[in-house]
Amino acid sequence: MSEGAHLEVVDALGRRVVAIDKDVFGIGRRSGNDLRLVGSDVSRDHAEIIKQGERYAIRDKGSRYGTFVNGDQIAGDVALKHGDQIRFGRSGGAELQFLTSEAPPLSTSSRATSSAVGDLRQIAALLEGLRALGSGRVLDDVLALVLDSAIEVTGAERGFVMLANAKNVLEFKMARGRGRVTLSGRTFETSRKIPEEVFARGEARLVADLLDGDLANVHMGTVALGIRHVLCTPLRLLRYIERGDVPEEDQRIGVLYLDSREKGVLLTKSTQSALETLATEAAVAIQNARLYREALEKAKLEQELRIAAEIQQALMPESHRAGRFFEAAGSTIPSRSIGGDFFEYADGAGGEFGFALGDVAGKGAPAALLSAVLQGMFATQTSFGQGPAATLQRMNAVLLRRGIESRFATMFYGMLSADGRLVCCNAGHNPPIVIGRHGVRRLETGGLILGLFEHALYEEESLQLDPGDLVIVFSDGVSEARSASDEEFGEERLLEVLEAARGADPPAILERLLHRIREFAEGAVQSDDITIMVVRYAG
Repeated sequence: MSEGAHLEVVDALGRRVVAIDKDVFGIGRRSGNDLRLVGSDVSRDHAEIIKQGERYAIRDKGSRYGTFVNGDQIAGDVALKHGDQIRFGRSGGAELQFLTSEAPPLSTSSRATSSAVGDLRQIAALLEGLRALGSGRVLDDVLALVLDSAIEVTGAERGFVMLANAKNVLEFKMARGRGRVTLSGRTFETSRKIPEEVFARGEARLVADLLDGDLANVHMGTVALGIRHVLCTPLRLLRYIERGDVPEEDQRIGVLYLDSREKGVLLTKSTQSALETLATEAAVAIQNARLYREALEKAKLEQELRIAAEIQQALMPESHRAGRFFEAAGSTIPSRSIGGDFFEYADGAGGEFGFALGDVAGKGAPAALLSAVLQGMFATQTSFGQGPAATLQRMNAVLLRRGIESRFATMFYGMLSADGRLVCCNAGHNPPIVIGRHGVRRLETGGLILGLFEHALYEEESLQLDPGDLVIVFSDGVSEARSASDEEFGEERLLEVLEAARGADPPAILERLLHRIREFAEGAVQSDDITIMVVRYAG
């Protein structure tokens, strides 16, 4: 043998000649092989051709479906001679002939043993197009390309793609006819029986002539539409384990269906093999297109959430607020991009300093919207110059008139006068803590949560603060913050931090509290918003 050995390859990608130009020539589905073949029967590293002096031998590399030379499955090294037929796996989707330059050309009859799939050369361009489109174009473009190419390859009259939804039920996505014409779902009438059977079983279906007497009885719905030939193949994603030979997952995402009413349309077994190869590539392209579209939608949603978070932060007052007899600091940390907690400051008609903190039931966007509504209500109601109890009473009535189902909120509102008198009302909120020279007390007087009961009544309490006394208002996301071991932060730890930081100003106390909570949580994901307000009476 001379060094002019080569392989004549005929498969779904067409007919081509590949020189054996290495001492060890790898063949398989993996892209790093010297000869890459597609097909479910071809392993990632299927076989190799080894040059032994001036001779050549082929060796199977432990493939799943075997390597065959002249129809016989090989084991170990098998010497190759001019004209030997090589097949990988069971289906014969790819046929190889081992040729040498010194031997005479093969006869036409020898070449006839090659698969008829080789006549479908246009698939090569299609597959490259699909790979490019899959990651960068929208789903409709990919579906149109798949259908147009499948119709051209098979000679079918029309075709459609159905994709599985989240419940694994097939949904009609696109239909095309010859001439690259899009057909509507209403005009594309056919029976769902064949597509649904193909999807359920995961096996392609070829019916050569439905007008045959026996077949007509089985597929009456399709025959009634005048359809003679049907070819339907599943669209599935094959994912392989590291070894590469055994599918780890066979995920069916839909079906590719083709049919024709014309007589004499050739939908052969070889065409079916080619279409199955096309369907494998099409499934990857379609899935990539779906993921690409979902990524765009997700990016758009994330952008909208970022804008919503910026708007929500803009609605919050400045964290630090100070006057001649008080100093306050507040902060809110949503558990998601946006949250349902808020805090607010207000100036009373008689020079009082008003402060409020609310916690809307629920999470995310719905809670954030209601939080913004409540902030607006609070700003409107405080302008009437009434006390905390009357203000919360009116807010409850307005919220109920809005008729927002299953949406309610807890809230605390206090008004601090220059003489140290604090008047407050608690609408179902975590009792705020007052720390001073007379010890610790909790502010519980008030009423029911807002937005739940039409005839709810609200009371207020009044107490005298001494210079230096602290009022700490917080949402339940503070006391219920969770550690990595699922332990609650609790009020005891809250009191420990407050006692240790009593001499500091409100911004410093607030920062120490937030730092202690972050330290306690140790990166654990929190299920609720965290909001704290610290108010000191300066005297």
